[in-house]
Amino acid sequence: MVSLMQGRLPINQDVLLMQKGMLVRKVRSKSWKKLRYFRLQDDGMTVWHARQAGGKAKPSFSISDVETVREGHESELLRSLAEEFPLEQGFTIIFHGRRSNLDLVANSVEEAQIWMQGLQHLVDFVTSMDQKERLDQWLSDWFQRGDKNQDGRMSFPEVQRLLHLMNVEMDQEYALQLFQAADTSQSGTLEGEEFVEFYKALTKRPEVQEVFENFSADGQKLTLLEFVDFLREEQKEGERASDLALELIDRYEPSDSGKVRHVLSLDGFLSYLCSKDGDVFNPACLPIYQDMTQPLNHYYINSSHNTYLVGDQLCGQSSVEGYIRALKRGCRCVEVDIWDGPSGEPIVYHGHTLTSRIPFKDVVATVAQYAFQTSDYPVILSLENHCTWEQQQVMALHLTEILGEQLLSTTLDGLLPTQLPSPEELRRKILVKGKKLQTLEEDLEEEEEEEVLESQLEGEQEARPELEAQFESEPQELSPRSKDKKKDKVVMCPPFCTPICCQIMVQAPSSKPESLLFPKQKSKPIMCPSLSALVVYLKAVSFHSFTHSREHYRFYETSSFSETKAKSLIKEAGNAFVQHNAWQLSRVYPSGLRTDSSNYNPQELWNAGCQMVAMNVQTAGLEMDICDGLFRQNGGCGYVLKPDFLRDIQSSFHPERPISPFKAQTLLIQVISGQQLPKEDMTKERSIVDPLVRVEIFGVRPDTTRQETSYVENNGFNPYWGQTLCFRVLVPELALLRFVVNDYNWKTRHDFIGQYTLPWTCMQQGYRHIHLLSKDGTSLHPASIFVHICIREGLEGDES
Repeated sequence: MVSLMQGRLPINQDVLLMQKGMLVRKVRSKSWKKLRYFRLQDDGMTVWHARQAGGKAKPSFSISDVETVREGHESELLRSLAEEFPLEQGFTIIFHGRRSNLDLVANSVEEAQIWMQGLQHLVDFVTSMDQKERLDQWLSDWFQRGDKNQDGRMSFPEVQRLLHLMNVEMDQEYALQLFQAADTSQSGTLEGEEFVEFYKALTKRPEVQEVFENFSADGQKLTLLEFVDFLREEQKEGERASDLALELIDRYEPSDSGKVRHVLSLDGFLSYLCSKDGDVFNPACLPIYQDMTQPLNHYYINSSHNTYLVGDQLCGQSSVEGYIRALKRGCRCVEVDIWDGPSGEPIVYHGHTLTSRIPFKDVVATVAQYAFQTSDYPVILSLENHCTWEQQQVMALHLTEILGEQLLSTTLDGLLPTQLPSPEELRRKILVKGKKLQTLEEDLEEEEEEEVLESQLEGEQEARPELEAQFESEPQELSPRSKDKKKDKVVMCPPFCTPICCQIMVQAPSSKPESLLFPKQKSKPIMCPSLSALVVYLKAVSFHSFTHSREHYRFYETSSFSETKAKSLIKEAGNAFVQHNAWQLSRVYPSGLRTDSSNYNPQELWNAGCQMVAMNVQTAGLEMDICDGLFRQNGGCGYVLKPDFLRDIQSSFHPERPISPFKAQTLLIQVISGQQLPKEDMTKERSIVDPLVRVEIFGVRPDTTRQETSYVENNGFNPYWGQTLCFRVLVPELALLRFVVNDYNWKTRHDFIGQYTLPWTCMQQGYRHIHLLSKDGTSLHPASIFVHICIREGLEGDES
């Protein structure tokens, strides 16, 4: 088939050579390295591979699956094979979601460059595609899948097979009628645009046409006033409806004459409803729209647990890829477990387990490279330090040398703060969270004394030789501060000694005066001072009780809670926890029993105002859908402002017993129809899904509920439900909605098809499309469900 993208594909020399195919080495591990023949298909959008040129080929990946392409030296696996394969010949294909990277080694540097440049060229093109181009690509992918003999055209038997793949159960006679109508060349097969026409006949939207005709006087078009009425009455666009109508007509009306006359055709109306403007997620919430100048503790912070793990907690692989993925998906708090390693170099792994190990310096270098690619707002390194004093020194050295100016090593203005700084003030800064030898006040005091000492030493530089000579010949009066209690010896202090100088010096028996100026530590503390000094605003402290924290801790001190402890505190003292989180940061981490890297529901902890609710981001599922749903807003920057009642230290809010003055609301959702729903298992060609829609609400306990539609038998292509679900919510500010499409199966309690999760406060009313995501969080375009959403103030039936 001539590609549907023909004429728009950015063909260059690299792409042409990729379409001829090349033999490259696929690398899975140090022991699995096999030659495979990779070839970009003629459509320019899919790559197939075979064991050898001319061998039986099968699909490897679609260009739309690819996020980016990295050079060989950026791959941990290829670096470990550098003696066997030159790194310049290697490259890595990075996919969206949690799909494993694909490491490849070409036969020459030139061939590696062809694939790297060619793939990135196509990825950049796909990223910039508009709505119609994305649909064309999707159709092209399906054509490739349905064209079993790969002759570029589809016979009717191939079309019947494709219909089953696409979840369409259709009467054979009707399908043949549509096929013959689309076969304008009367060749008995469908090619290119003929297939597009066949698809259009399949995807007529009578439910959209009905909405259109309800507002159109002649049933052919919406005039500007009619469209304004629709936007105001149904879409709840309010005063902006008039200006918005003109913008939308100009954006989505395909006809130039329609744009000039300010009218919207049915095709333009459908384009609008399927666009970002017609999406359930309010476009106003997509960029950074919240106040970013409040203290850090006023925000939910996207946080990762045991970030280095890409598998389970016992035998899983540790990899810098865990940090890359977490940071690129918007995590702003990542965890590092550090232990003593060989050759004096600290290592990162899950202690006392069989998980693999990676050098600490590699983790720091990765954080330095990827920290601010997705968001400019601060990254928190949560250090779990298990190292000896010597290797802590190495840690401090790596942090300061590798991170450089990115590392925050003192307060922003050098003064003692009265509250935590804001994300805005900490832009592009990396903060260390961990244990600390002393308070921030003592740190600043010490810095001041050191500055005085330096000034004194500089001023007395010329006098020092004489004083040292005098010191050697005439011992001075002993300073009471300089006793070495352990060995009952004393340190002879020179006349220019200052309190701070004296505190850090310990005299060895054979020391000369020079060693007083450059002392060696004899009795080593549990924590290295140079590492301690890098902890500024996030000093880790043990939690005893909320009263103890209020009386003994400072605002820059933060406690960590296991999920079990945190949930227990919410039940026992929910309001006290809310007040605690209004002035101090809290971090919650998964139970140690979750050895499979499963997750807990973060919503319960957010309800109490806990900021850093750490997740095993490598594990897909309901809990990560909720987490991704919350942080989808505000530019995906990793910081979301908490509701005002969770930022007030005198708040009366109790997450377990929410009462007025919260504004309760009633939500009515009419689930109308679905479009192009995929199969969970594409290998089952003859099976057709029986889809149903479940709407779940997560929030405070009384608000957490779910309802579902009935299922539609044998139709995943364009199922129609037309059912209305009703929800009553007490605290909408904390609620998230999750729309799930399942394949009805009474044996397995339904099979997952797709989902989409978003905050209640980011939901648009009216007729909206919900574009579904896979279990992995990647787009299932063009799969969607069409709904009508209405929000009413108060609870239905409430007299007040």
